[in-house]
Amino acid sequence: MRASGVNRPAGTGVLLAACVSALVVNANTSAVTILLPAISQDVGASVDTLQWAVTGYMLVGAAVIVTSGALGDVFGRRRIFLSGLVLFVLSCALIALSSGAAGVIAGRMIQGAAGSTILACGMSLLSVASAGTGQLRAITLWGAASAVGAAAGPLIGGILAGSTGWQGLFWIDAAIAALCVPLTWSTVRESRDPDRPREIDVLGSVLVAVALVPLVLALSEGGGWGWLSAPTIICLGLSVFGGIGFVLAERHATAPLVDLQLLRNRVLVGSATAILLVAGVINALMYLLSLYFQDPAGFGMTALQAGLATLPAAAAMIAITPVITPLAVRIGPRYAVAIGFGLAAAGCATLAFVEPSWEYTAFVLPLIVLSVGLGLANGPASSASTSAVDPEQTGQASGISNMARYVGGSLAVAAAGTVSTAISGGRADTGAPAADALAAGLAGAAVLLALMSAGGVALALLLRHQRTEPATAVHLAAAAAATSHTIPTRPLPATSGGPR
Repeated sequence: MRASGVNRPAGTGVLLAACVSALVVNANTSAVTILLPAISQDVGASVDTLQWAVTGYMLVGAAVIVTSGALGDVFGRRRIFLSGLVLFVLSCALIALSSGAAGVIAGRMIQGAAGSTILACGMSLLSVASAGTGQLRAITLWGAASAVGAAAGPLIGGILAGSTGWQGLFWIDAAIAALCVPLTWSTVRESRDPDRPREIDVLGSVLVAVALVPLVLALSEGGGWGWLSAPTIICLGLSVFGGIGFVLAERHATAPLVDLQLLRNRVLVGSATAILLVAGVINALMYLLSLYFQDPAGFGMTALQAGLATLPAAAAMIAITPVITPLAVRIGPRYAVAIGFGLAAAGCATLAFVEPSWEYTAFVLPLIVLSVGLGLANGPASSASTSAVDPEQTGQASGISNMARYVGGSLAVAAAGTVSTAISGGRADTGAPAADALAAGLAGAAVLLALMSAGGVALALLLRHQRTEPATAVHLAAAAAATSHTIPTRPLPATSGGPR
């Protein structure tokens, strides 16, 4: 790591606003899956329908994460950050007041836009408010806050579901985000990037949605529609159309959402794909397990008990953090990524043998192994995605990797949910007991996640020319936060706006 000759620490106000909001957004994101059974019972909708509260959030986040950073560069980072906070407060209120699935899903999709805006612009505010070692300290604190929020979310959600009702999470998040508004207004200076073109690639954002939404819809509903049915084929065709249109639009955009030239960088492509797979596996697994643990045919846990049950995974990912960068330095990032995905594949493969007779303790070791593996794969991949490009391209590279994280989560949750539901339904139709059908569905989805993890091992070949910098505090924070956001480990130019 190299530091700038100028050392300018970030002010207390911008540090608090960015770090507290990042903690709240990440805690909210990881808590929602735990709350789905409670929400389902309260609003009278199936969990399969409410899956869109998870995938919809990620889909919108993928389309907005880069655009929001560009909006901040052009119209003012503080202004767009404040807009994200206000939108987050309103979305929390909409969800908490909803009496049906439509309100919850719509609120979560709005929250996806708000959350990605807060994360992108919050990091940008820190980048322009500090320099040198002061900037690295600010980024380290932001990364630590993100990691703590993501780890604590399921437990917080479980506690609130049992005490205040599931709505309590959203009211508390709304209150904290609302407090960040006057703090930001009074302590954070406005900033823009005067060298950036004023054009915003709105078409690119729309085409991302056109490519992803039909694809997720096909993955979610294809089992019921029939994989060769007209609705499924139409959705897949729309997705292909959106993908082709996106590439064509980016080639002609003045300020493209994604610089297609960067996709010629093999290390960046490999690391972004690794990030996509990690995000997919961890999000899908937490979705499946939170439902299995709370299902009466499974363990029949309360939301709080389910939140506690996921702690071994969160604790393992945090515990491995201090080891990730030193190990990647010693053996090379490609071997670290390969070993990580190998461990994740082994853990998921173990869960493929789940039986109704399994006690909770049988899940603990596979959970720890695969979580350690995903952390080990994700840290070097996240670091490589930004260090493999020139300093002036760091923001774009970070945006690509963060978009990949949202895409991976949405696609994998939809695919794993469909596999689990199809297998469980098929077993139930043959007269199998509910516990057997539920376990079979989880086992089938675990096979899919094991295959995804095994595919990640091959990505090590794309990282063979990548070198890893010696470990510092910012590397550790970046590794810890890598499941939720990519944090550059090099100081950023004051006008770059930081990562997306």
